[in-house]
Amino acid sequence: MFTPKKMAVMALFAAIGVLGATFIWFPAGAAKAFPVQHAINVMAAILLGPGPAVVIAFLIAAVRNLLGIGTILAFPGSMIGALLAGYVYKKWKSPSAAALGEMIGTGVIASLVSVPVANLFLGMNAAALAFMPAFLISSITGAILGLLLAVRIAKTRAVKSI
Repeated sequence: MFTPKKMAVMALFAAIGVLGATFIWFPAGAAKAFPVQHAINVMAAILLGPGPAVVIAFLIAAVRNLLGIGTILAFPGSMIGALLAGYVYKKWKSPSAAALGEMIGTGVIASLVSVPVANLFLGMNAAALAFMPAFLISSITGAILGLLLAVRIAKTRAVKSI
């Protein structure tokens, strides 16, 4: 299932995601926007599939939390988008569909899932749509970036060997 070459690419994506989160972020409403996470989700979904994309999203969220540059909201915010992006790409084989899956998965579904998570674990009294603007801004910018990069990277010989 996970070949050594695929695991190396997964580790590289996770490292880029963590590094990108330390340098490229911006405040967006009730949360911080980390567009590199969503770009990685789209690229991993297209190049590796839904399973590896979710594993990469989990690793990035876990390391960001361990380093203190993320919150528990990084888990639903990244993993749901990665899963939906990977599933949609697997079903329709369209990079644009993967980007749209990331936007819907993170921007809509994960933002709604994050409300009870924030209420339970962060002590926030978040409203039903509290996270949606921030999650949408982050996922749209990252998904577009990831789409552009994935389409370009997919044409290389190196990716075809994965």
